[in-house]
Amino acid sequence: MTDAQKWLVLAFFLVSGWLIYLLAPILMPFAFAAILAYLGDPLADKLEAIKIKSYRLGRTSAVIMVFTMMLLVVSIVLMILIPKIEFQISQLLTNFPSYVLWLNKTVIPWAEHQMELKIGFFDADKVIAMAKSHWQSAGKSAISLVSSVSQSGAVLAGWVMNIVLIPVITFYLLRDWDILVAMIRDLLPRRIAPTAIKLALETNEVLGAFMRGQFYVMLGLGMIYSVGLWFAGLELALLIGMMAGIVSFVPYLGAIVGVVVACIAALFQFQDVMSLIPVAIVFMVGQSMEGMVLTPLLVGDKIGLHPVAVMFAVLAGGQLFGFLGVLLALPVASVVMVFLRHIHEVYTGSDFYSEEKVNE
Repeated sequence: MTDAQKWLVLAFFLVSGWLIYLLAPILMPFAFAAILAYLGDPLADKLEAIKIKSYRLGRTSAVIMVFTMMLLVVSIVLMILIPKIEFQISQLLTNFPSYVLWLNKTVIPWAEHQMELKIGFFDADKVIAMAKSHWQSAGKSAISLVSSVSQSGAVLAGWVMNIVLIPVITFYLLRDWDILVAMIRDLLPRRIAPTAIKLALETNEVLGAFMRGQFYVMLGLGMIYSVGLWFAGLELALLIGMMAGIVSFVPYLGAIVGVVVACIAALFQFQDVMSLIPVAIVFMVGQSMEGMVLTPLLVGDKIGLHPVAVMFAVLAGGQLFGFLGVLLALPVASVVMVFLRHIHEVYTGSDFYSEEKVNE
């Protein structure tokens, strides 16, 4: 590769990164649809390869089946989870006055006695009245916000456009996925095509292992935490368990957030320190299951991302590109790891590395 070609490639990547940064606000539905299409492509390929007697499904028929299954799964999950989570939130708001009274009569006197400080008592009536007033003002603000959003044609059109665009883009990407991959492969310079295809296959293996495996790990942890907290008698079991499962794509963050929130909820609900023991057991079991069963079985050790690298990737993605960056941080980081491993192999096999080794 000549110097001019190297500068051309560098300029291409710089301009592409600049355009992604500028277009980040509108790329969200396309990125989300591309992830869904990538997850559904292997199943569509398998259905397309099935042959019953002399009949074989076409690509469009296979995609329609996969697309329908995805819509059904999402719809069923939302229909089950949303009413239960809404009920648990309403329970939290209903029990809030009793929580304030317990805090006033038990927790504050105990803290004053242990720390020998004068914290002062909360007036439960004032706290409840304040909470109600803020809740009412929040409700009014929400109403005014909904009203303003409904009056703003651009904002409303943007929400509707995203809701409509995601399934439409997913369907077309899923249908033409193999064609798009073949087109990109044909555009590669013949000199670098073997190396690029090798890296693409390894990247596909890593991405598949990560995205599909991590999704199942998050779902499994959410179910383990929710069922465990439900057995422990926690009223907010589903809400806290699913929240901890979703956040668990960052190592240890799901467990930390879940155990802190669950302990606070257990203290307020049971008003007994001993209630923290079942909560701790639930999260210990969940972490053990994740480390010994879920992650080795569903994700494997092909990704090679250190927990610190995962945290940095998520924070950096969010800082640079907002929610789009958070969504794409770990897939991009896993792809970067593939290229870094390739660069390491090239470096250790180069004359420069060998000469340095001999001189040592």
